[in-house]
Amino acid sequence: MHGLVVKNTGSWYTVHTDDGRSVDCKIKGSFRLKGIRSTNPITIGDRVEIEENREGSAFITAIGDRRNYMIRRASNLSKQSHILAANIDLALLVVTIHYPQTTTTFIDRFLATAEAYGIPALLVFNKIDRYDADELEYLEGLMTLYRTIGYDCMKLCATSGEGIDALSDKISNKITLLSGHSGVGKSTIINKLLPHAKLRTKDISEYHKAGVHTTTFSEMIPLPNGGYLIDTPGIKGFGTIEMQGVEVAHYFPEIFKYSADCRFSNCTHTNEPGCAVREAVEAHYISQSRYKSYLNILEDKDGMKYREAY
Repeated sequence: MHGLVVKNTGSWYTVHTDDGRSVDCKIKGSFRLKGIRSTNPITIGDRVEIEENREGSAFITAIGDRRNYMIRRASNLSKQSHILAANIDLALLVVTIHYPQTTTTFIDRFLATAEAYGIPALLVFNKIDRYDADELEYLEGLMTLYRTIGYDCMKLCATSGEGIDALSDKISNKITLLSGHSGVGKSTIINKLLPHAKLRTKDISEYHKAGVHTTTFSEMIPLPNGGYLIDTPGIKGFGTIEMQGVEVAHYFPEIFKYSADCRFSNCTHTNEPGCAVREAVEAHYISQSRYKSYLNILEDKDGMKYREAY
């Protein structure tokens, strides 16, 4: 039988089979994902093949080809990766200026990973009701920066529902990965998009007082207007993986654009003569924060740079 992985609670996976059933499965002992050292060889959004035995147990025996996936360095094993989701149409990052702060380093690592795997990205700036004038000015500056590069951005107040209808339109009929730090309001957003999920409101108020993650497992939730929203646990740092050397610049659109004018084709944009990228940074055509994030990834050979940032 074939189906879609819609939930992962650790060692168990829920698969919606093509014949309309929901089957809880484990990975067969011999199963390994070729080419990727991952803490989770199967992820939300995967198409898989399953087998059921006479005792009623079910096992995932094979995985279909992925058209894309979002991946980050595993938080506790720097040489391994953690796959957030596969076969997605949109990577949505919830950003907060404060309560908690989302750094540009985190944003840029998320965007670079989306670029690396050809996934369109959307930045949603939440909690706009909580910011003072200076914070709102900074928020507008960030939105201008990322829109100029080519990324879609929008403002949101999940608690009041401001912007929810616009967000619903953007994710309609898409498989969307919802990501961000713990506490940025992902569960509140889901509650507004899916009014029947009212229990999540209680979870937020209680867990925030206790300082505990609201979401503890990944789940693919069907949307009323078509498509799915992939809810994932909050993440602290976003360690890039499978990015090395000159190719890092390919995942920063504005840096890649100016790199065409560098004197050397293998320019790393650090200290080479005739570097058009550094000239663009000095002329403010490329922002200092983006260039700093690029250097941060370039130097992140052992996975420690992203740990230091958080």
